[in-house]
Amino acid sequence: MSELTDLSLSEVSDMLDAGTVSSLDLVEANLRAIEKTEPLVHAYASVLAEEALDAARAADKAIAAGDRRGALHGIPIGLKDNIYTEGSVTESGSKVMAGFLPDYDATCASLLKAAGAIIIGKTHCHEFAYGVNTPPSRSPWNTEVYPGGSSIGSGVAVTSRSSYGALGTDTGGSIRVPASINNLVGMKATYGRVSIYGVVPVAWSLDHVGPMTRRVKDNALLLAGMAGYDPEDPTSARQPVPDFCADLEAGVSGLRIGVERDYFFYDGLIDEIRTSVEGVIAEYRAAGAEIVELSIPELEITQDALFTIVLCEGSSYHRKLIREHSDKYDPATRALVQLGELVPATHYLAAQQARRVYRDAINRAFADHQLDAMLWPTMPMTTAPLDALNAPRADGYPDTPVGSMCHHTFNANLAGLPALSVPCGITEAGLPFGFQLTGRAFDEAMVYRIANAYEREHDWHTRAAPLVEGV
Repeated sequence: MSELTDLSLSEVSDMLDAGTVSSLDLVEANLRAIEKTEPLVHAYASVLAEEALDAARAADKAIAAGDRRGALHGIPIGLKDNIYTEGSVTESGSKVMAGFLPDYDATCASLLKAAGAIIIGKTHCHEFAYGVNTPPSRSPWNTEVYPGGSSIGSGVAVTSRSSYGALGTDTGGSIRVPASINNLVGMKATYGRVSIYGVVPVAWSLDHVGPMTRRVKDNALLLAGMAGYDPEDPTSARQPVPDFCADLEAGVSGLRIGVERDYFFYDGLIDEIRTSVEGVIAEYRAAGAEIVELSIPELEITQDALFTIVLCEGSSYHRKLIREHSDKYDPATRALVQLGELVPATHYLAAQQARRVYRDAINRAFADHQLDAMLWPTMPMTTAPLDALNAPRADGYPDTPVGSMCHHTFNANLAGLPALSVPCGITEAGLPFGFQLTGRAFDEAMVYRIANAYEREHDWHTRAAPLVEGV
């Protein structure tokens, strides 16, 4: 694999500043990586090669004239295929949207383009990001295991070195799960921090757009390029966007990090993950952070509450589409959409009330214990064999491990708090995993600071998947 593609987003950004590499060099390197890896991993629903090359030439011309717009200018990235891109096919992984050409960009895409980022392709996702069908993407770590969804192609693209970063969407863990599985950093920012305008929804009150990268700094730079208030999005927050990198090197001395064990360190947590995350906690303590043990019993209601909200809000979006194109839906997706129409309004309201109870409980825990962040494993497992995804249930639909994979991630969506998955180990079987930091609302900068303190002492971000090393 090219030495350029082995570098991180922030590293090649510095090289662009120094004039030691061109944007065209970066795009061409990524396109060569796509040519080599795509037949094996299928990260992309569509590759925008000519558009990316043209954008790279324009970026190089501007940079040569002293007009570099910022750290993302000239950097190739991927976008999940449920994010609208003007004039480029956006199918959201479904035959229902086959050939759909949006006539405008999603706000996150337009902001990144304005920052000079180059869209190199649209990445595969589960149909409508529901996480129940099986897209063609395969893991560069082991092609026989699930690479994580629903932002499946985005995780695979960054892992395969065919983009320097990629956007995913996250309704219950769909950025952080593939980040953990693929040895990446994945951020679900505070609800409202990033506009969801122009993004095909799963559940509007839970949906987030966020970055997946190889390093913490890369992630902070990418989030900065897409964050901010959007008048087109009624869920968008009127919050200033800080410099997420300003205190990145400040360390953790004097910070207070909460650990909840009853829910997150239960018997189903695999031993290798437990040992590694306990090691992370010990390292933070040794670096001067105060570790605060706490209990949040309300975590037990999060999974049922989230699934009820997803079913109801998702079915509301699909109400017309499924009546006109039911035959084009994957059977498993169609079953969930139809199930949502059978959930009584009283159940939806009860789920929203449960959500409020949990949100109050976790915010109270932050306040009462004066916490800067909370920490636990991103997932209780590494991943699952692809065969497990295709195993038929009694009703004939394929099974899915989403419930168990997202057991540790649902809660941040319900609370709307920022949550970041950070690589922290690779099992003896060669499968990566991560730990998760949850922060206070709109304090992504603190989450990045704590994550970076761990990353700079370890080399997980440099570990390449076997498939990447072999091409």
